[in-house]
Amino acid sequence: MKKELCKFILLDVLGWKMANRFPSEHKKLIVIIAPHTSMMDFVLGWLYYSANGRKAGFAIKKEFFFFPLGPILRSLGSIPVDRKKTSMIDQMAAAFEKSEKMILNITPEGTRKKTNKWKRGFWHISKKTGIPVVQGYLDYKNKLLGVAANPFIELTDNVEEDMKRIKKLYDIASARFPENFDNSI
Repeated sequence: MKKELCKFILLDVLGWKMANRFPSEHKKLIVIIAPHTSMMDFVLGWLYYSANGRKAGFAIKKEFFFFPLGPILRSLGSIPVDRKKTSMIDQMAAAFEKSEKMILNITPEGTRKKTNKWKRGFWHISKKTGIPVVQGYLDYKNKLLGVAANPFIELTDNVEEDMKRIKKLYDIASARFPENFDNSI
C-alpha cells in the first residue's frame, strides 16, 4: 500500500520519472546523491525509495534526536552521529556492521549551499567496509531521479582522482537551485 501510494505521489501527482533500476543484488550500499540544494531533495528521495519498496538511511547529528523529533527521524531512516565520539566514518562502518541490510544516502556536497569542495566520507566508508558506492541523482530540469545507467562507482586508491571523476559524473544532473550546485573540478 505504502509503495503504491508513494509511487502515485512521485510519478502521477508530482510528475517525476524514475531513472534506471535500483540495484538489488547487494544488501548493503552507499548511495551518493547530488545535486543537493533543497530540502525537497529529501522528500523526493524518500518517495523514490518508498516507491521502490526500499528504505535508506542518512546520517544526522545526534543533537536532533530529542523528543518528539528523534522517533520521527528514526522512522524515516536517520542514523544519529555523535561528532564528539569517534569519527563519522567509524560510526557509519559500525552501523553497517550491525545491519544485515542497509542503504546509506550521502550528499557529498554536505550542504545545500554552493560549495565546490565535496566531502569524502563516503569514499572512506566504502574503503573501510568494502561496501559498493552507487551514483544517485536528481535532475529537476527533466524531473528525473534515481541511479545512473551504470550506477556502481569503481573506487581506486587515489581519493583525489576519484573525486574528480565522480564530480564529472554529475554533469547529467540539474539542481532545484542551480546557482547552489557546483561540480567543477
